Amino acid sequence: MLYQAYQAHADFMWSSRTFARLALPALNLPWFGGFGQAAVRKLAAAYEVYSLAELTHQRPDFGIESVRVGQKRVAVHEETALETPFGKLLHFRKDGAPDMPRVLLVAPMSGHFATLLRDTVHTLLPEHDVYITDWHNARDIPVNAGRFGLDEYIDHLLLFMEHLGAGAHMMAICQPCVPALAATAIMAEDDNPATPRSLILMAGPIDCRINPTEVNELATSKPISWFRRNLITTVPLRYAGASRQVYPGFMQLTAFMNMNLDRHVNSFRALFNELVEGDAEKAESKRSFYEEYFAVADLPAEFYLETVQKVFQDYALAKGELTWHGHPINPTAIHKTTLLTVEGERDDICSLGQTMAAHDLCSRLRPGLRNHFVQADAGHYGVFNGKRWQNSIYPMVRDAIHISD
Repeated sequence: MLYQAYQAHADFMWSSRTFARLALPALNLPWFGGFGQAAVRKLAAAYEVYSLAELTHQRPDFGIESVRVGQKRVAVHEETALETPFGKLLHFRKDGAPDMPRVLLVAPMSGHFATLLRDTVHTLLPEHDVYITDWHNARDIPVNAGRFGLDEYIDHLLLFMEHLGAGAHMMAICQPCVPALAATAIMAEDDNPATPRSLILMAGPIDCRINPTEVNELATSKPISWFRRNLITTVPLRYAGASRQVYPGFMQLTAFMNMNLDRHVNSFRALFNELVEGDAEKAESKRSFYEEYFAVADLPAEFYLETVQKVFQDYALAKGELTWHGHPINPTAIHKTTLLTVEGERDDICSLGQTMAAHDLCSRLRPGLRNHFVQADAGHYGVFNGKRWQNSIYPMVRDAIHISD
């Protein structure tokens, strides 16, 4: 009944949040300030903060309408290149752009939508032909679409890379680094023409035995039966995915926020003060972040449980025990793909060394095809978002792709 209880609470709060949103335009009118400008500003700020602190379950827009390519700005169009019940291969087509290296950006299926990588996409677009895995919210996927576990995730990466064709590149961020490496190994072993020319793994849990984080310790503190019993629930009847077993996005978000609760509380307090003081630039930055952060997606139960068990508890890939539909994954089959791994010095989700472990697994790669980069002072999100990503990490990624293209 967990999901039903959450939904009942969300329904109960809907009317008050709707009132707050509708009241904001009136409070911001110039004439209203005559009734006590400071008090009205505080009331408006309180209403805005209250409205923002609401979870949504629809993917936000990427909102990338154009980018500068060379000396001119070109329009960007989002097009569905391929679609399954569980996700789509989304292509950011650029008007009149020259041929560029094709890159599949593999987004996490971890409680948020692919738009969490908006800045990653925007930075890549001027010099690359970008595709992204746009995973659907599991609560919107009918039960008759079947299961979606780690094997099916890998299936999708194989399908998408084959659609891009020979000479394309793959870049995975966070959790999908494991299936991305597995998919590359499968294609390399089969001598598949669509084997990625380069593989970029960023802040991913290749070997969680190395410098365990709080996330890693939580995953190993309970047996998998505990996760199944306490975190898996059923989608309510009102949604297309009714009766599907899921790990709800609202639970995933709650877990992550609790890891840094003081920081989030202070951030909302700062937002309130910035709105009162009229500091629009700082307020907009926080507003944009939380609008994205509070857009949550449910995960198929099979995928979540298999990821916890195989990646975070059994370390299956690192120990040479990961399989795909019963077939052993053999990273040593990778011998022509350029490998770049990237880590953030202050990453408290995927710590130093966990992603670098991919190099030990891909032991047949000669030194010229490997590189590892640690970004000083970067946390988890700083690896793929913000100034450090744009100014320091992206040039490394671009070079790995263009040198191998």
